[in-house]
Amino acid sequence: MSTLQNRQFKLTSRPVGMVKRSDFEFASTPVGDPGPGEALVKVLYLSLDPAMRGWMNAGRSYIAPVGLGEVMRAGGVASVVASNDPSLAVGDTVVGGTGVQDYAVVKAKEVTKVDPRLAPLPRYLGALGMPGLTAYFGLLDIGQPKEGETVVVSAASGAVGAVAGQIAKIKGCRAIGIAGGPDKCRYIVEELGFDGAVDYKNEDVRAGLARHCPKGIDIYFDNVGGDILDTALSLLARRARVIVCGAVSQYNNHESIHGPRNYLSLLVNHALMEGFVVFEYAARYPEGMQALAGWMASGKLKAREDVIEGLETFPETLQKLFRGENFGKLVIKV
Repeated sequence: MSTLQNRQFKLTSRPVGMVKRSDFEFASTPVGDPGPGEALVKVLYLSLDPAMRGWMNAGRSYIAPVGLGEVMRAGGVASVVASNDPSLAVGDTVVGGTGVQDYAVVKAKEVTKVDPRLAPLPRYLGALGMPGLTAYFGLLDIGQPKEGETVVVSAASGAVGAVAGQIAKIKGCRAIGIAGGPDKCRYIVEELGFDGAVDYKNEDVRAGLARHCPKGIDIYFDNVGGDILDTALSLLARRARVIVCGAVSQYNNHESIHGPRNYLSLLVNHALMEGFVVFEYAARYPEGMQALAGWMASGKLKAREDVIEGLETFPETLQKLFRGENFGKLVIKV
């Protein structure tokens, strides 16, 4: 395979604020051969996720940071072009950690085969992938929704939020989404079936939530942190559950993170606030995948992907996440 060249984005500096192209080296190296138990795959689509910003920092987290000089970590859908493991054959389509590059040598046990005939390939990076599983386990295990409760989801048109709100509806709850702009708000109500939407870019979020949640918020699924988290905390119902999934509004702060100021609402309302990382549920992924696929097949779960073409666009495309410019699951078609 040495005749093939592999374009790669390697992290060369710890970003300060917004990620920039200068934080990476865009290099080309010869493609390696797979060793025992490995396969060489051609990356077809890359998943762009807010968590990538945290992986670039040197501080302690739930996963080791990307080392300087290393290929930037990312999930992807790929096609097997050479295999040194009996579980994978040339032509198989797999999902797993590929990195931001054209080709990757992966361990066979660390990727999952998927059927490209059952869904568009980008969907395996969204509603039928890690974002969908994040919504599934976060809402059902931590939120434990009960029929008739009011569930509020921030970043509701995004990859995780859109699925979380739809699962809330499947479980008989009212779903209220917070999204940016009239198009996204219209989408989550008219196409995804949310009961209401609050446009954080064009209206007062507290007034909007109070209007849609007159009895308070029973479950708040937080993807953004910051001021919107504080606002939701001020409107909690008794015994509410707050699910801390992400804080995209805080990832590019130059200074300290803006933490919750209204946390005493947890005390007053006898409420719970819990964070989680989906990797902790790895042993139960088949359960989540079966449920998500079943809901999608029956028409209860819908999805949308925002596909940008070109590996070379990676730094600028990643910025779209933090500017709220993506509409649906953000994916690069390599």
